[in-house]
Amino acid sequence: MDDFEGKARHGSARARQPRKPRVKKPPKPLNERLLRDLALHYVGRYATSAHKLKRYLARKLRERGWEDEQPADIDALVTRFVELKYIDDALYASQKAASLTARGYGSRRVSTMLYAAGISEQDSAAAKAASNAAKADAAITMARKRRFGPFARETAPPDKRQKQLQAMLRGGHDFSIARALVFADSMEEIADLEQDIGRYEDIEPWHE
Repeated sequence: MDDFEGKARHGSARARQPRKPRVKKPPKPLNERLLRDLALHYVGRYATSAHKLKRYLARKLRERGWEDEQPADIDALVTRFVELKYIDDALYASQKAASLTARGYGSRRVSTMLYAAGISEQDSAAAKAASNAAKADAAITMARKRRFGPFARETAPPDKRQKQLQAMLRGGHDFSIARALVFADSMEEIADLEQDIGRYEDIEPWHE
């Protein structure tokens, strides 16, 4: 073996040696400025509520610890953000409810999501009212997207319709509206329920 071949093999062996994994440095403990920066970044990136921001900051505090002499005051920071209108729970509730309704979720699902976001009854009242007023459109949207009832490509057997009904109920829709849509084979069959589920004569079903 000549010197060149020996050096080549030696170099190849060194190249095959596994690299030592990089050890991540622990995150720097938080202080008042860093906590405020985290909050600003969060509200700038996500639509959020006061409750969700508090929960996020509390989690970061547990993960990173605290280095200031004065204890962290998350409540005061979030209150200040509310005063500055960086957070508006009523607006958040309205936008969240509108988004869920447009995706086909019913008013009960909307109420559950707003409750989980920590929205007060006062701040969620208008959003819930709007969701309830649009419950017909939301139910029709879900039925159309999932191809239930008059929007199905083919008539579903009773056991399948029961599962579809359960899906509508999980989506937050009223039983009467959900049942009327799921067990209908044509738009004409639910025309008499117009006062309950809104106007839909101009909606094209998947089949005649």
